[in-house]
Amino acid sequence: MIGFGCWTLFKKEVWRFLKVFVQTVLAPAVSTLLYLLVFGVVFEEAVVVYEGHSYSSFLIPGLVMMTLAQNAFANSSSSILQSKMNGNIVFMLLAPLSSLEVYIAFLGAAILRGLITGGSVLLIASLLVDVEIYSVGLILLFALLASGVLGALGIIAGIWSEKYDHLSAFQNFIILPLTFLSGVFFSIQGLSPFWQQVSAWNPVFYLIDGFRYGFLGVSDVPYLQSVWVALLFLVMLTGISVAILRSGYKLRG
Repeated sequence: MIGFGCWTLFKKEVWRFLKVFVQTVLAPAVSTLLYLLVFGVVFEEAVVVYEGHSYSSFLIPGLVMMTLAQNAFANSSSSILQSKMNGNIVFMLLAPLSSLEVYIAFLGAAILRGLITGGSVLLIASLLVDVEIYSVGLILLFALLASGVLGALGIIAGIWSEKYDHLSAFQNFIILPLTFLSGVFFSIQGLSPFWQQVSAWNPVFYLIDGFRYGFLGVSDVPYLQSVWVALLFLVMLTGISVAILRSGYKLRG
């Protein structure tokens, strides 16, 4: 049962990242746009990934999704770890909130931050180059799925981490490789068979590939396959997150 407490925690999490808007939204958007300016200028005429589409048109969805995913993860993971480090996690544990309500509040805030940062990148990019739109519905669907998957993973990472070094290691050795090696800058069809198989086990690849299909109408794998893979991971991570929250693992110590 979702109640007023869940809504209050959600608003608190949203207010937390909006208070430092320049750091949490504007800075990631500007940093990502640097990739567009550099790679777009260098490879615009030299590289054609999909026939009939410029390299910038190919690159923009990947950059938007990369920003969205990384910030959704950062929001939930940093918030939980910060609460643990400051000792105020106890107030959340004492409140009459179920594990599901806590999960929904943190996940909702992570999704919102992901959508805001991703939307900021898309908005600014549209002022620089022509952005193609094939299906708004699919774009929104994959944006929600991606921010949900990475937000749930962020909850797990935040609970597991005992200090900022642990969270930094999680980001540098898991999140960054998953996002950078998922087809943001290239199509996996240009890789060797071995690396294509490796990419097929990367869940972020399906998020980016399906998201890009919403813009260009073309992708490396069928978009319905990407939808099912994303849903599978979201359900799996939701189950793990709620179970960990219910158990109090590394929260009640």
